[in-house]
Amino acid sequence: MSLMEHLSELRGRLFKCTLAVFILGTVSLLFAKPIFGVLMRPVLDALPEGNRALIYTSGIEELNVLMKVGVYCGIFLTTPVILWQIWGFVSPGLFPEERRYAAPFVMFGSLAFIAGACFCYFAVLPSMFKFLLNEEETLALEQRLDTARLRADDALRFLRVGDAERAGALAKETSASLRADGEGQSPAPERAPSQSVELKSRLAGLGKLVDAAADGYGVQSRGVLRQAVEKKVVAVTAYAKQDYAAASVAMDEAASLLAGVAPTRTEELSGLWKLEKELSAGEARHEAARWTRPMLTMHEQLSLVLLLILAFGIIFELPLVMALLGVVGVVQSKWLFKYQRHAFVVCLIAAAIITPTGDVVNLSLMAGPMLLCYELGVLLVWLVERRRARNAAETGITPVS
Repeated sequence: MSLMEHLSELRGRLFKCTLAVFILGTVSLLFAKPIFGVLMRPVLDALPEGNRALIYTSGIEELNVLMKVGVYCGIFLTTPVILWQIWGFVSPGLFPEERRYAAPFVMFGSLAFIAGACFCYFAVLPSMFKFLLNEEETLALEQRLDTARLRADDALRFLRVGDAERAGALAKETSASLRADGEGQSPAPERAPSQSVELKSRLAGLGKLVDAAADGYGVQSRGVLRQAVEKKVVAVTAYAKQDYAAASVAMDEAASLLAGVAPTRTEELSGLWKLEKELSAGEARHEAARWTRPMLTMHEQLSLVLLLILAFGIIFELPLVMALLGVVGVVQSKWLFKYQRHAFVVCLIAAAIITPTGDVVNLSLMAGPMLLCYELGVLLVWLVERRRARNAAETGITPVS
């Protein structure tokens, strides 16, 4: 075939690939939103609880994102067609016995691309976004506070059913655990904790404590409870006027009055109030540590996820591509062995460029499969050369090196 005939055939095969992408992409548009939700699951799971949402900054951004999902899904689904057209383009230059590898090439090529995409989705993306969107110290503090808050609620439930002794014991245990877990683990926040946030949380805790005491001992202590509620109203008024010192004093007085609800359980009730104050201080520190928060756009996160999925799909295709190049005689195993160290360096640099994080784990998850695929490709090229040499020996034809 002449050069123009080769170019004409290439144009025809590219047209077939484009037509397949267009048809399958159009079909994918019908399911673009559910597919987008699946693609964004690793991103949303890495976001803090209560902030798991993506934003769009223009009226047509959501439409553009769904269109992009459809196009990329079309490319993904067209992988077998693309591989078949590639094989059809190079097959005229192959021996007859080599042309029978068309079906395995298409099948294993499609499976390799799917395997690379799945490896990226299930192994790389969750750890990557968790590293990008969460700070370990802040996350650890949040987990300790959540656990302590659940135990404090259980302590209040014991008080609500009249078991102040069990409530006090659980509060004391939780308070000690909270202090022990926080020693040396909570770095000083870059911003000072907000007194407003702390007092607001403390007011809510005082309200829960009053309600629990009223349910457990309210029949015989209505007068004391009324005085405690009056003090809490004073504290709320002071808080509204931003007189935080007066609000703090009024809340402490209200908590002291609650001790009169069960005079024999003063220590237990004081322990419950102490725990509420510690939790409020911890929540203020956590709020101060999270002064930067992610607001992720749909378009940017989709582009990042698709880039990584396609990158891993192509990386897992590397052995088959190298084997194909070996079949047509473009590369030789001895040349690949000679420049193996250079290939390792190139793989590491490419992994560092593609990986958006700087941690060793995600870099290894990118570079490791890349290096293994390169080694597998070298092995396949070597096997192709051995088979070609054996066939040439059987037919009496000297292979061209």
